Amino acid sequence: MTTVIDAGQPAPAFTAPTDGGGSLSLESLRGKAVVLYFYPRDDTPGCTREAQEFTEALPAFAAAGAEIVGVSKDSAAKHDRFREKYGLPFTLVSDADGDICERYGVWVEKKNYGKTYLGIERATFLIDADGTVAEVWRKVKVAGHVEKVLEAVKDLSRAGG
Repeated sequence: MTTVIDAGQPAPAFTAPTDGGGSLSLESLRGKAVVLYFYPRDDTPGCTREAQEFTEALPAFAAAGAEIVGVSKDSAAKHDRFREKYGLPFTLVSDADGDICERYGVWVEKKNYGKTYLGIERATFLIDADGTVAEVWRKVKVAGHVEKVLEAVKDLSRAGG
């Protein structure tokens, strides 16, 4: 049974390793909006493009009071290489055991070229300053996605969340 997290629910808590040898708990970001985005793998075309688009929009996200955090099952060491290669300025969380993906319901059955397998669904969760999920995007297509998330962050900021 896959967990499904919808807007209005508390964001599932986690503490996990990050790039740079650190650790991040969602609780440590309480008080600001968090854009928590899940992506399949470091250094693949779609994932790289999504990370670069979040990077380009980072000043606007910061101005609206939002923190960006990327999550995949890649190791912290692989995240280090990905961040360095593309100059990514935000935290990448390593969910090597898949616990965070399970909690957010993004570890799903996927199909590619007729083969069925389990993998990370590209998804984004906007979490408000109180730790409640404000908006959810599933089965994300990279083109235009960052702009949609930024608009939602600005709306949340205007609403005082």
